[in-house]
This record gives sequence, C-alpha cells and structure tokens, in this order.
Amino acid sequence: MFDLDGTLIDTLSDFHVALNQMLRELGRPELARDVVGRMVGKGSDYLLRSALLYPDPWSETAEVAMDDALYRRAWDVYQAAYEAINGRYSDIFPGVEEGLESLKRRGLALACLTNKPVHHARTLLAAKDLSRFFGQIFGGDSFARKKPDPLPLLETCRILGTSPAHTLMVGDSVNDAAAARAAGCPTVLVSYGYNHGRPVRQIDADAYLDRISELPGLL
Repeated sequence: MFDLDGTLIDTLSDFHVALNQMLRELGRPELARDVVGRMVGKGSDYLLRSALLYPDPWSETAEVAMDDALYRRAWDVYQAAYEAINGRYSDIFPGVEEGLESLKRRGLALACLTNKPVHHARTLLAAKDLSRFFGQIFGGDSFARKKPDPLPLLETCRILGTSPAHTLMVGDSVNDAAAARAAGCPTVLVSYGYNHGRPVRQIDADAYLDRISELPGLL
C-alpha cells in the first residue's frame, strides 16, 4: 500500500497554487509554500480548515468556531481550483517508477491509499502514468474514516485478500505510520516527504528510504 502525496508524487506546488487561489478569492492573505507543506497529509478538510484559521492551529478533536457558509464557499472554490491544476505543478519523485516497476514484476499486489479525494487521486495518477502499477486506488472519501485511522488499511487489505501482518504500508508521514501500527501492518517511510515539518526518522517505522527504488531490496 502506497501513500500518494509526498511519497510517490511531489504535489506540494499544486496544493500551494490551489490553496492560495482560494484564499485570494475569499479575501484572505496567501500562505507561504512551507506553511502549506505542514498542513498537507490529513485530507482536504484538514487542509482548508487549517488555512482558514492560520496562524491559529486547527485540531480534528477540538471544537473550533467557523462560519459554515465561509467553509462551504472555501470548499467549492478550492475543489474547483485544484481540479483545474491537478498535476500541473507536480513531479514524480526520483526512483518511484523504477521501484514500482520492480515490485510489479514480482507479481505483488499494489494499492494506492491516500487521504486525497479518490477522484483527484485517480486523475493525478493517470496524468503521471502511474495508474498502471496499481490494482486498487483508494482516497480519503473511499472509506468511513481516513488515515491515521487504521480502517482504510484494514479495508484495503481485505479487498486485496492479504493479511495486515503481511501487507506493507509505504508513506511519508506520522499519519501513515500511525495507521499502519494500529492496523498491524509493517511500515516504511520515505525521507523526502512532508510529515508536517517533522523529521521523518523521529517517527516509529520499520525502515526508512531515500528512494522508492530501494524498496525491492528490503523485501
């Protein structure tokens, strides 16, 4: 199971452009790229609420007052902006295609499991010619809950017909690692992702990679 943003494809510039377009249309100040990078990874809802409340933090577990009409407007504007530029400013990370090709040749079942809405994920993977590697593609709206909840991983294992203990989660952040640990899956993290501004090697994982092409050598 592979995460998408920050693991397979560097999509931060897509997020940055679309989010700032939304903020401009709402009359809000734009955000720096590194600030947006610390907000990425928990799905569109978290990203938008964090941007609208910045510099105050937003927590999924805390009650934060926000105008419903403002949020709905922000959601519509952001989704339209992202749809229009999805993949335009993004690049596949070095070593991804070689690594996926090697894993595919071994006959391993591969799934992409992201918190990005599944429509955007499918569009992006197709645009970058990565869809061919994955038998299953799931997004943040594919299941009742998103990573770091273990449910998406457990459901993906069920659909793949594999046991969690023998299904590897490859990601770039604490969300991927926490979901994997809770699901009983081994996990490997890449060193170049976003991870909310935290060094990835501070996160509990079974191994760390500088390139996806290193992964076949670990299996």
